[in-house]
Amino acid sequence: MNVIASPFASIEGAVIWLLIVFSVATWGLALLKGVQFARLKGQDKKFHKQFWAASSLDSAAELAQTQPGAAARVALAGYAAIQVPEGGQAADLSQAINHQDRLERALRQQIVRERRSLETGLAILASIGSTSPFIGLFGTVWGIMSALKGISAAGSASLETVAGPIGAALVATGVGIAVAVPAVLVYNYYLRRLKLTAADLDDFAHDFYSLAQKHSFRVLLHPVLNKSGATVAGQKVKEAS
Repeated sequence: MNVIASPFASIEGAVIWLLIVFSVATWGLALLKGVQFARLKGQDKKFHKQFWAASSLDSAAELAQTQPGAAARVALAGYAAIQVPEGGQAADLSQAINHQDRLERALRQQIVRERRSLETGLAILASIGSTSPFIGLFGTVWGIMSALKGISAAGSASLETVAGPIGAALVATGVGIAVAVPAVLVYNYYLRRLKLTAADLDDFAHDFYSLAQKHSFRVLLHPVLNKSGATVAGQKVKEAS
């Protein structure tokens, strides 16, 4: 009897340990995403305040180059798309592309990049939340099979004989549900935070587009951008095109 029961018992125990690992991963990701979103919110709030306090779109270019945050990176992509040399002549073919279309594409693609960065880890939370109850149920099934084999070998079906093994097998299902519920709640919470952040970036991109329209979708290279090297701006334009 012991030879037959031990494999099932080990599978049930392995399932519980796997669910414990899932639980640790859930709370670890919840902490990391919380820090990421909190830091990003603070960075974007500071950038927005300084950006809108600038005297012009040209003078705000330095902020996009020096400030961290998603909004700053969106602005930097926008500056890279519409910047022109001081002489006003196109330095290469990338500068000859219609600046209006290039700006719209650059802003949209940068927002997509920011979304991808913020989505990191959410798929894991979704997977844990959707699969943990079934993994726990799998452990319960194996546990019940092991318990029934033990009861059959014992030749007794009394309540005392049945309740203990069956109750122990149901622990895996309980653990699975206990792991799944926080994972689903954390996933839904950060998914909403992601949507709100993306909406804020969309609003900022729309405002940046309107400001650029007033400048005929062209801004002169800012000294700070020149110091960082023309290749940086060129790479940004390439990525956005």
